[in-house]
Amino acid sequence: MTFRHIVAASLLLFTACLTVGANADERPSLRESRDPHLQRLLERGLDRLGLSAPVRAHKLAVALVDVTHLERPRLASVNGDRMMYAASLPKIGILLAALYDVERGHMALTRSLKRSLTDMIRVSSNEEATRVMNLVGKRRVNQILASQRFRFYDTRVNGGLWVGKEYGPRPAFQRDPLHNLSHGATVMQVARFYYLLEAGRLLRPDLNAEMKDILSRPAIQHKFVKGLRGRNVEIFRKSGTWRHWHADSAIVESPRGNYILVALAEDARGGDWLPAIARTLHDAMFPPQIARK
Repeated sequence: MTFRHIVAASLLLFTACLTVGANADERPSLRESRDPHLQRLLERGLDRLGLSAPVRAHKLAVALVDVTHLERPRLASVNGDRMMYAASLPKIGILLAALYDVERGHMALTRSLKRSLTDMIRVSSNEEATRVMNLVGKRRVNQILASQRFRFYDTRVNGGLWVGKEYGPRPAFQRDPLHNLSHGATVMQVARFYYLLEAGRLLRPDLNAEMKDILSRPAIQHKFVKGLRGRNVEIFRKSGTWRHWHADSAIVESPRGNYILVALAEDARGGDWLPAIARTLHDAMFPPQIARK
């Protein structure tokens, strides 16, 4: 057994023993909600955009979940459990850890903390992300993400959300045990995060509402936000960019239905791919309506 596998096994054992309350109520299981029609829609959309080759090369991962009917989610994905560097997207893990500590009574949701969380998400402030991470406890963030309650990092499904480095010049303090990433994610685990949030089952109701408010009104107008411009939608999102890695994740709500979209790309062209993916998949799910004469 290699050292990395020993560390992975130790993390799994530790988090299985970590007591953080009842498991998040994921019924039905998102992994058991795959939909052949939505899968075809996703694959055809990516093919029309000329993105089948990056998918085959494992340079692009996408998850699409129709949550119009929360009790009957429909899932489609490509490279769903492929863990990739995700830049600032895993800041949603810091957001969850902080609000979990509020739920547990370890912290108070003061105006100052709410402002820090909002700046961390909406304008992707690295300074505030590092500040909140240290309030929670750097290593404790990953313990909460990997805990039995959330399982947003799970060695049995190739990982997931991981925050092992402050958002600044300091070196990583805890790289993920499977892939040696400082900031990582899989589209499947991020989709689960948003599904539980949209279903109101991530935290207690008032903190679910706070989290959605923090994720609303994105200030950075690129990627999914750019691609969905002009559509009648409300977006709750967190993106990430560093060098040739591009990430975005969102709950998209519209009068015609709601869905979750997550994409991770390892390519210099990813900043152009993501707006096109959002626009193409949205229009495929909800074709533009032609006014009747």
